[in-house]
Amino acid sequence: MELKRVVVTGLGALTPIGNDVETTWENAVKGVSGAGPITHFDAEKFKTRFACEVKDWDPAAKFDRKKLRTLDLYAMYALEAADQAIEDAGLENEGIDKNRVGVIFAAGIGGLHTFEEEAGYYAQHADQGPKYNPFFIPKMIADIAAGHISIDHGFRGPNFATVSACASSNNALVDAFNYIRLGQADAIVAGGAEAAVFPAGVGGFNSMKALSTRNEDPQGASRPFSGSRDGFVIGEGAAALVLEELEHAKARGAKIYAEVVGGGLSADAYHITATHPEGLGARLVMENALRDAGMKPEDIDYVNMHGTSTPVGDRGEVKAIKEVFGDHAYKMNLSSTKSMTGHLLGAAGALEGLFSVKAIQDGIVPPTINHEEGDNDPEIDYDLNFTFNEAQKRDINAVLSNTFGFGGHNASIIFRKYKD
Repeated sequence: MELKRVVVTGLGALTPIGNDVETTWENAVKGVSGAGPITHFDAEKFKTRFACEVKDWDPAAKFDRKKLRTLDLYAMYALEAADQAIEDAGLENEGIDKNRVGVIFAAGIGGLHTFEEEAGYYAQHADQGPKYNPFFIPKMIADIAAGHISIDHGFRGPNFATVSACASSNNALVDAFNYIRLGQADAIVAGGAEAAVFPAGVGGFNSMKALSTRNEDPQGASRPFSGSRDGFVIGEGAAALVLEELEHAKARGAKIYAEVVGGGLSADAYHITATHPEGLGARLVMENALRDAGMKPEDIDYVNMHGTSTPVGDRGEVKAIKEVFGDHAYKMNLSSTKSMTGHLLGAAGALEGLFSVKAIQDGIVPPTINHEEGDNDPEIDYDLNFTFNEAQKRDINAVLSNTFGFGGHNASIIFRKYKD
């Protein structure tokens, strides 16, 4: 069968560097860090006492008291980003067949805060028997954000969550892309949300030695590809993209940001948390995405790297890029926007997909901040253009965005400048 073309017609974001798309993108281009002391709980006794939190956003201003009782914070974030994207795309306009509009919304963890609260309450009152909030389960489960979005807007198309750790929302974008190009939906709200900046999240990652402990310099802590990096900075928030079948978008006069042209998936089949040190899965997933898009390595202008700021992960991704792109690797721009936003876990892929689309639209590559002169890792090739510290302008035709997750899950997606 002839596959349909898929375009991006709506964007939404609630992030550590902005509560909407334009503010988030403006701060990313400026190289603004979203890191600061943790405010969600008292982190004084934790090894890591900082994070990239959402700021100056009040759930009570968006949701009434009855609705708030049914939502974990991650779902609140999801609804905010999705609502922005839906409004931006005009999916509520008259004439939209909501039976053919879906929602595929990811979370790597889901309602961690709700789980922690409820388990803690039971532990303190176990002698009284089980007393759980009736909303405990529907607040906690990772698919509920997709359910809330569809219920609020009446979207009755494909509806589910993708869960593949830090690759989750790239998986959501790839799945949405596939459903639309196969004719199973006209449009899909795809993205991811996460809210894990709570004791269980920070403490759990601390116990794995995965988080930076640069407590004296939170804003300089996320430093991908630098020799002094010591782990990632946990982030929170949500991002959403409306993917839509091209002819459907044109028929209703929707604005088109970019085209989605390929997606790739792979597994490291190596370790439950560590990425393959030789970048095997990373290489495979990029090759799969290029093959799916019918593109050559030299067609890519910019790679938004997974780039978490962990020693093994950064090295493996750089090695994989050099193997996949060969000499062209030195002609592309590379950057890790996690240096500014922190690592949004299951929401990372959606946010970095949004950055990829904006990079194409504006012809500018957001930077990798926090790299200091001479702070080099001997295993990383600094002849590559990591776009350190300052954004760079260039004509961008195509962007490949990478995500890799615990369990060895890898997902990459390719966006291209839309041409009729």
